[in-house]
Amino acid sequence: MTGVPLIIAFVVAIVVMILLISKLKVHPFLSIMGVSLLLAIIAGIKLTDIPGIIGSGFSGTFTSIGIVIILGAFIGAVMEKTGAALKLADMVIKVVGEKNPELAIELMGWVVSIPVFCDSGFVILNPIRKALVKRTGKSSVAMTVCLSCGLYIAHVFIPPTPGPIAAANTLGVGNNLLLVMGLGALCSIFPLIAGLIYAKLIGKKIKSADELAEEGEAVKTYEELKAEYGKLPNGFNALAPLVVPIILMAASSVVSMAKMTGWLAEGLTFLGTPIMALAVGSILAIIQMFTAKKKDIFYDLTNDTLKTVGPILFVTAAGGVLGKVIASSDMVNFITEHATVLQAMGIFFPFLLAAILKSAQGSSTVAITTTAGIIAPLLPVLGFTTPIEIALVVMAIGAGAMTVSHANDSYFWVVTNFGEMKPEEGYKTQTLMTLIIGLASMVEIFILSLIF
Repeated sequence: MTGVPLIIAFVVAIVVMILLISKLKVHPFLSIMGVSLLLAIIAGIKLTDIPGIIGSGFSGTFTSIGIVIILGAFIGAVMEKTGAALKLADMVIKVVGEKNPELAIELMGWVVSIPVFCDSGFVILNPIRKALVKRTGKSSVAMTVCLSCGLYIAHVFIPPTPGPIAAANTLGVGNNLLLVMGLGALCSIFPLIAGLIYAKLIGKKIKSADELAEEGEAVKTYEELKAEYGKLPNGFNALAPLVVPIILMAASSVVSMAKMTGWLAEGLTFLGTPIMALAVGSILAIIQMFTAKKKDIFYDLTNDTLKTVGPILFVTAAGGVLGKVIASSDMVNFITEHATVLQAMGIFFPFLLAAILKSAQGSSTVAITTTAGIIAPLLPVLGFTTPIEIALVVMAIGAGAMTVSHANDSYFWVVTNFGEMKPEEGYKTQTLMTLIIGLASMVEIFILSLIF
């Protein structure tokens, strides 16, 4: 099959996948794999070639990103358990100051969510949010929206969060992870500002249950919250698992750009690859755990991390299968010959595709990995060939994967429940906020695409 019928089959396949995931509650892995197989058959790929294509797409994804995702998740888990995430939050508050609690909690979420999943990050930082509300008298809803906003932006933009790592590797810029991280930080500016403004506005209109309730038991002080972790890691130990890998990747990039040679250059290049840099970060995280006298949880924490990343790895690999099927069909050739429409959409095409997938099935990670698998073979058609252009595509996919969070997203319920809001209030706060920051992100990404 080729031409328009193949495009129609592809669209139908995507719709079927969305319905399987969102309506029939079929696991994304089974949905994507099943749709990939059917699409391969319908596309007319030789039957004897299909098993090899599926295996190649699956194993290729594991080869490139499996270890990176596991190590990134492990570092985040350790920082959560040792209180390093709380220490980072404490450092942000000291820099920003308590006179700007909304901005402080937003930046706190943004920093913490780089290594920690946004769901876990919200649970970790929510006691601090409540303490700051009590201490400053600011709107609880505004603080909730700001915290959710900061966490969500880093979650979709900045590695070592699994989604952007997976997208970067799938699209071929996995070895330029530092570039992706830098662009992720840069592309966070517009949505952070937009989220902060919206949070302050919506905080004046909606009151959460804790604001409406009568005075209850006293909220724990900041010091009491920190005391629950025992002795927190010092600033260096808290930052090291996150900052040292960044420094190593930066050094590797410098070596590459300067075309350095010799044993030092080889060593920095070796340590600066994402896998080895995160391996060093993991070692520092383990040291952090032993320093915090939590070595008894080492085994269980590692086991729990593997259980957490397992579904992500399999869904990511399934996305790789779908991308391989698309690349093996005649679709790319047809689109290349009739690329005017796609070229006209440019950077907005991956954003819209990711937004459709996100809104339909709920998971940002699934939306990112699936969209990356679909976009990968189309990059030349869309005119994105240089590392910086492809990294901007990763950002556009991330922006789409924020748009929007609603009832089919577990994060929606974490924010709504911990923020003590009703579901209808969640739609006015969390859902509208993610729409606003998604669009704000895309505006900034579009401007950057004109510059780069």
